[in-house]
Amino acid sequence: MTTFPRVPADLFRFTTTAHAELHTAVMRVFGVANERLQTVLTADDVQQRLRHVGWSEQVTDDDLQASLTALRGWGLLDATQQRYGLTRLGEAACAGLQQALDTLTSNGSLQTAVLDAIAAHLDELQKPLDDRGSFTALTQLEGHLEAFETGTTRFNADLQRLLRDEQTDLATFQDVKRTTITYLRDFIADLDARKQKIREAIASIDAAELHERARNGAGLHQSDELWLQQRKERWSNLKSWFHDNPPRVDELQDVSRKAIVQLLRVLDRISEQRKPTNTAADFRALALWFARTETEDEAHELFNAAFGLWPARHAHLAHADGELMPSGEAWHNTPPVPVSPQLRATGKQEHIGSTGKVRNVDEVRRNRRERAQKEREELEHAWSQIQTDGAVRISTLTNLDHDTFHRLIDLVGRALGSDPDSTGTRTAGTSDGRMQINLRNARGWATMTTQKGTLSGPDYVIDVQSR
Repeated sequence: MTTFPRVPADLFRFTTTAHAELHTAVMRVFGVANERLQTVLTADDVQQRLRHVGWSEQVTDDDLQASLTALRGWGLLDATQQRYGLTRLGEAACAGLQQALDTLTSNGSLQTAVLDAIAAHLDELQKPLDDRGSFTALTQLEGHLEAFETGTTRFNADLQRLLRDEQTDLATFQDVKRTTITYLRDFIADLDARKQKIREAIASIDAAELHERARNGAGLHQSDELWLQQRKERWSNLKSWFHDNPPRVDELQDVSRKAIVQLLRVLDRISEQRKPTNTAADFRALALWFARTETEDEAHELFNAAFGLWPARHAHLAHADGELMPSGEAWHNTPPVPVSPQLRATGKQEHIGSTGKVRNVDEVRRNRRERAQKEREELEHAWSQIQTDGAVRISTLTNLDHDTFHRLIDLVGRALGSDPDSTGTRTAGTSDGRMQINLRNARGWATMTTQKGTLSGPDYVIDVQSR
């Protein structure tokens, strides 16, 4: 019979009592202190630090002592000479509570930057590294893989919950649709190339040798075998995502595309439900009104009001002096308007203008082709000016025309909007995938001058390359 580890019954009991908020605040105080390597606190220390973790109410010494006693009774704290510290159960409770709050308040996301970071660390691990370098690169690789898994799982869970929620408002679905379209454009567009690059890197690395070097670089003093087993499991998880046949990332791609179709269908259904009425409902209501009429005249009046099928009055014809006719006067009280016999017979006026000449669009097409060709040449010139042969400072790029400078600033802005990797480098690309920029912070200030003015800002180190 298969068994699973059981969570101690009192591990999260402090969150379910009448004084759960105070207990949680006290545990948070110990958790923050533990992060700062302060393993023991007195009751006075806890009293002083409650405000720093967000507790704004005054706590009496008796209430605080009662909370500490309760937490100690549940095995979350131990005490020696009125000095309290977290037990192993207490550390687990703090970590579990923080994880639960993070899950409840965060949203999933799919970021191509995470895949690029995974590929970059795999490239680094293919190079000759010492033991400590191998340990550092492997740890960073596992961190990015965990971030990718967490974001993917939460994104898919949020999406599936939204598909099941029949009460979701139309505005929410509009936001989700835009988010999903953005995901498809940014994530799936180059997914095959990224997946292949990661797969080739995984195949070229000897996992056993890598883990042995990383273990030596970790400087472990105990539980070496357990540490190695964890590394093997995480490497196997990495292979299941990108190397196995078929890889799990393909399943993610299929699930996301199917979710797009379902989202659009649910969006149409919600839009239809939000319409105040439809044609079938209109006719049913009109039939009910007809059934309630008492005379034939009332039925005709209702018919005219509903469909407006009165006899033709040639309302487009006007009197010779229309200002003499009051706008509110009934038509049968006004003088008649002469109607042309041709209008009576054919529905057309006597004077018919000549047919307009067909416009020659050859000149327009030629001008458009020339303009498009000129724009392509300008774009090629701009990229050739921006492209660097390596990492350079922005201040070294002089003599840029204004349009080229505008494209450079746009690339820098895209990079600043992305998350930095472990080395502090931010990466971004153009929407067409033509150019890529790697940006790092630098000390100093740069001043750029073009035909339309001067711009000053940080002197970043950039590397602009074509893909």
